[in-house]
Amino acid sequence: MIWCVEDDASIRDIELYTLASTGFEARGFEDGSTFWEALQSEVPELVLLDVMLPGTDGIALLRKMKATEAFSHIPVIMATAKGAEYDRIQGLELGADDYLVKPFSMLEMVSRVKAVLRRCKPAAAAVLQLEGLVLDPVGHTVTADGVRLDLTHKEYELLRLFLSQPGTAFTREQLLTTIWKTDYLGETRTVDMHIRTLRQKLGTYGHKIETVRNVGYRLEAGHDK
Repeated sequence: MIWCVEDDASIRDIELYTLASTGFEARGFEDGSTFWEALQSEVPELVLLDVMLPGTDGIALLRKMKATEAFSHIPVIMATAKGAEYDRIQGLELGADDYLVKPFSMLEMVSRVKAVLRRCKPAAAAVLQLEGLVLDPVGHTVTADGVRLDLTHKEYELLRLFLSQPGTAFTREQLLTTIWKTDYLGETRTVDMHIRTLRQKLGTYGHKIETVRNVGYRLEAGHDK
């Protein structure tokens, strides 16, 4: 899915039509607030981000994306006005993968989108599975007996860690450092709360996450299918 953040409706419609006609799924946003709200529930393959937007501009949105762990990996192509060299330089320094100078042709847009996707395509990651519990790192999905589960980002990361090292006992402090990327001194209850909700969402597989007395948690060792 390619997301186009462009406040000019006519340009946005052309971008979406061109991307759809060349085989991409595409979705458009007229401003940064609707784009950011959508990011909380879905992650696109690539974002075509206009610099000049009402409210929060494209540079500020790019900076916010790169500072947010869950979105920092998303490839971004900035669309800048002709002569706005400072915007292009700033965008690239903040982590943009490429840029387009307005007015640009739709052919050039598609070419750059394809090039960035090829360049940023991650190495194939192995699916993690324990019985009917399956985590797909590429699709960023978790299913239990074929039913997709709605996990938060932290719940997903906890499950991925457990599935990648079944039978390994992790202390609460280790989980805080690994998943939250910091030391939550005295806040190990954060882990307990997330484990509790994760177990509930896993349903019949919730018991697979075992409590290790005076240590922390581990995933029951099993055999991948």
